[in-house]
Amino acid sequence: MTRIAAVRSAFPAHRYPQAELTRAVAELSDLGGARRALLERLHGNAGVQTRHTILPLPQYASLNGIGEANDAYIEGATDLGVQALREALAAAGLAAAEVDLLIVTSVTGVAVPSIDARLMPRLGLRPDVKRLPIFGLGCVAGAAGLARLHDYLLAWPRHVAALLAVELCSLTLPAAAVTATPDMVVSGLFGDGATALVARGEQLFTASAAHTVTTTAGNGPRVVASRSEVYPGTGDVLGWRLNSDGFRIVLTAELADVVARHLSAGVSSFLAEHGLTTDEISSWVCHPGGPKVIDAIQQSLKLPDSALEMSRRSLAEVGNMSSASVLHVLEKTIDSCPPAPGSVGLMIGLGPGVSAELVLLRW
Repeated sequence: MTRIAAVRSAFPAHRYPQAELTRAVAELSDLGGARRALLERLHGNAGVQTRHTILPLPQYASLNGIGEANDAYIEGATDLGVQALREALAAAGLAAAEVDLLIVTSVTGVAVPSIDARLMPRLGLRPDVKRLPIFGLGCVAGAAGLARLHDYLLAWPRHVAALLAVELCSLTLPAAAVTATPDMVVSGLFGDGATALVARGEQLFTASAAHTVTTTAGNGPRVVASRSEVYPGTGDVLGWRLNSDGFRIVLTAELADVVARHLSAGVSSFLAEHGLTTDEISSWVCHPGGPKVIDAIQQSLKLPDSALEMSRRSLAEVGNMSSASVLHVLEKTIDSCPPAPGSVGLMIGLGPGVSAELVLLRW
């Protein structure tokens, strides 16, 4: 199995209350009357209290097209990635040169060379580190990245692997056209941030356990297994399309219904393969896609309100950070209320496809 040694998040310096972000979006898009009232209602129902943005709010009006926005993405994603990975490695008691695999997930910008390559000289990673950049999985990529990291460490149990999810969602908003309802929804929901996770293969963890002194490394769970699933006929429910002004959200009202209909069967089947039921899961690490998505998870799995408290708290504090969010929920679970040794957790990532990634955890 894979042992998670540390999880750490990093955020831009610019943090705003939801009401201030609502005003900024309305002014940027010159919304008034009924359209502004709709924006305020959607933002007010997003379950978000504060969010971070990579740029100060006044600078978004001066971004000139997709090129400038993507340049800001490359610079900001690299800086946040360095910060998150440095903190995670320090918490794990590891040096950058000990990392054998680096996975980077992101869907809010494009970089060639990829962000992982740009991180290498700044972090001091070895020149022969294996790299896996992931683009296109969207919000599910945090959980999927952890699952693929686990697959690697099963084959290389004496290696160290790191996962970075970094998303600058604010740079994907159209410069002056937040008028369609889906654009209004995402302008009130998504935030910027990065979360890094560091893990050891089982043999390496066993060999080094006596030297582990950090709290997070001692509380981190093992990854037991994972499952991937794409729900048939849902490809047009959630995603991106690329226009001349950059990425535009594809988002329909069906998303929560798709989750409510399909999630339970996959979760029950996956748990049954490991002799478990939902009643035996003590910690739920679920992607905070938005209030309706969280409600759909709860409804589908028949969970009590307390089961998704960390997901709702993450959404309120930093918004939906796409692929980074489910890892942020894991960080909060480990740091705020670490489950008892021997207890079982389940990570649930959701994203375009519509797709789900399940990761079984044991403390």
